[in-house]
Amino acid sequence: MKFILSLFLSLCIVVQLKANTRITCIGASITYGYGLKDPSTQSYPAQLQKLLGNNYVVSNFGVSSATMLHKGDLSYWNTQAWQQALQSRPDVVFIDLGGNDSKLINRVHLNEYEQDYHEMIQSLVQLPSHPRIVLLLPIPSFLTDSNQIYDKVIIDDITPRIRRVAYDELLEVIDMHSMFVNHKNWMPDNIHPDPQGAAMTAKRLYDVIVQPKDISFDIFNNIKQPYKVSSFYGYSCAEFTIDGRDCKVTKPKWTAVGHPWAWRARFWGHEPQTDIALLERGFHIVYCDVAELLGNNEAISHWNNFYKMLNNAGLGKKAVLEGMSRGGIYIYNWAAANPDKVACVYADNALLDLRFWPDTAILKQDYHLTYTRQISDLKASPIDKIPQIVKGGYPMLHISADEDEAVDPSKNTLLFEQEVKALNGSITVIHKPGFKHHPHSLPNPAPIVEFILHATGYQIP
Repeated sequence: MKFILSLFLSLCIVVQLKANTRITCIGASITYGYGLKDPSTQSYPAQLQKLLGNNYVVSNFGVSSATMLHKGDLSYWNTQAWQQALQSRPDVVFIDLGGNDSKLINRVHLNEYEQDYHEMIQSLVQLPSHPRIVLLLPIPSFLTDSNQIYDKVIIDDITPRIRRVAYDELLEVIDMHSMFVNHKNWMPDNIHPDPQGAAMTAKRLYDVIVQPKDISFDIFNNIKQPYKVSSFYGYSCAEFTIDGRDCKVTKPKWTAVGHPWAWRARFWGHEPQTDIALLERGFHIVYCDVAELLGNNEAISHWNNFYKMLNNAGLGKKAVLEGMSRGGIYIYNWAAANPDKVACVYADNALLDLRFWPDTAILKQDYHLTYTRQISDLKASPIDKIPQIVKGGYPMLHISADEDEAVDPSKNTLLFEQEVKALNGSITVIHKPGFKHHPHSLPNPAPIVEFILHATGYQIP
């Protein structure tokens, strides 16, 4: 068995390290390297070349101010760079066009943006080299002049269109916006990255290229229940029922080795940046609606059945559990009952003690309580199950808003952290000073994602 796994991993890596792989970078000024002292060495395509080494040839076809739109004020379609890109015989193409399309002069044509993007993709797909095509979401603009490259238009109009194109064309899309959203310091003129920002972009694209992939696995082929397919931020999501409970499985464009997955407990699609980042890296994202059973035995039973279905369908043995707010009750109660099935836990402003759940009627119903006073004696919360939780040996990451008005940190996360550490459990708390219960997560989910990647043994050559 070990030999077969080793052979499989080797084959995955060989696919990534094909000699003389040609990478074509299509984009505007950020691709070109505008504002850098030496774009030929400091632009992200140039830095990507350094990271990849001699087995790759990275070509920079960036044109400052260029638009995806045919009718844009400087259309990429009319440039010599576009013709050169088509002639470059690419194996991989990165497309980063959209920021300039957000300018006021170009917004009048945004209804044609998707059509023009589809046309560009089809032009590339038809090349004899049949390249892998990866779409990049525009990085933020910190300009205050709404007539220029405007972040609100990027977020509300450009990004959703790119995600729809990626969904329709079954292409990868990389969220560069979240990566830069808290790094204005990387952008001296508020729109173009400095050498450090270009280096971070190059590193992200390097990871995209070299990460071993299982391109043959498609979990949808293994789902026995009837399902319908919808788009989850550009990714295919199967929706079906088990035990009468609504379930969702969103698959990545390719699957990471070992078939890792993250289980969102509640509030599907809310603050999705971590889920999207994991999908980009080959994780599946799943959901089974057990609201509002509040982690009782019935909820655990439904989740056990869902887990069995996912495991039989080919996902890895251990899940990444993700719980926001009262989702903390769900993930930890299931984890306490299934310690060998948990890779790690990410909890966010989590409710960890049912005694502070405000809807006493639901609580009494779920836990078969007759009298309100029984709530104070209820021992069915994660805060009551810390020995079982710590016994699992998995790492835990909590995000805690210090001014949380809905879930008191001192009676939930902070108390939980103290008692976990007393038993030598592995827990890290990231504090958000001055923040209330909302918003959850982090605008740039990198610390969360890095925690999950490390906990699951996700490695990049």
